[in-house]
Amino acid sequence: MNEKAFASTGDTTEKKVTFSEIGSGIFAYTAEGDPNSGIIVGDDGCIVMDAQATPAMAHKVVERVKQVTDKPIKYVVLSHYHAVRVLGASGYPGAGVVSSDETLRLISERGQQDWDSEYGRFPRLFQDAQSIPGLTWPTLTFESEMSLFLGKREVRLMHLGAGHTSGDIVAWVPDCEVMLSGDLIEYHSACYCGDAYLREWPVTLDDIREYKPKAIVPGRGDALVGNATVNEAIAMTRAFVTDLYGVAEMSVAKGRTLKENMAATREVMDPKYSSFAIYEHCLPFNVARAYDEANGIDDPVIWTAERDREMWAALQG
Repeated sequence: MNEKAFASTGDTTEKKVTFSEIGSGIFAYTAEGDPNSGIIVGDDGCIVMDAQATPAMAHKVVERVKQVTDKPIKYVVLSHYHAVRVLGASGYPGAGVVSSDETLRLISERGQQDWDSEYGRFPRLFQDAQSIPGLTWPTLTFESEMSLFLGKREVRLMHLGAGHTSGDIVAWVPDCEVMLSGDLIEYHSACYCGDAYLREWPVTLDDIREYKPKAIVPGRGDALVGNATVNEAIAMTRAFVTDLYGVAEMSVAKGRTLKENMAATREVMDPKYSSFAIYEHCLPFNVARAYDEANGIDDPVIWTAERDREMWAALQG
């Protein structure tokens, strides 16, 4: 391929991991814009939200958990189906794997293509990729809401609506009013919108805000502590996806090509968001999905390694 490579393939810099307690027994595992994990410690065990991309990377989360508790990890909760979130699940032996029904459907429909596509785009995020035994299959799923109990501590899992994907869930811990949002919320990190529902996403963010979380573990970026920071991150995420889709709507109305839509998107978004983590990596996929949705393609088209290259070539012109 003679075209310029994906921005992400040249991103080889290791990120510094931060592990911080953001509520009683709730920890954020964050890494400067790389995928986050959240940990909830209860009376008789723990939950990890989002497994990381490989078992080798999951082991790094497990080591951090061991520093704060000797209680077993009973559940791994998947906020959605993307490979960088789920393929490390085998690194938590004995844990139940929990997701929404819709995430299970998406893994079945497009999990392998997503794995191949994501690995090709961003190899650094898959440390020791050969340690992945195969696709991750949830062992426990639910339609809209389910509670897990760690002794007396309730963790409420909720599918509030589509956004980053059609199967996104959040974890809400009522006793300390803390939420783990997955990629529905990002902080100073670009939203990846290649599989998004851009019209629905802001509505789902409204539902999250109704809970008035005191702290949030976002999908990417620093942990969010305090109502002001939480609301800033929600507003930032809303602005990002709204700006992206607004340009695409205008492009379709004016009969612009995909490449012309990319130029129009850059004009609006580069000044606001180009400093965000993974902005350049996400942009072509974001522009393509927004253009599709504005053209009436409601369900995201499955990304394959071949489709990635075709879209990239079209944008290079």
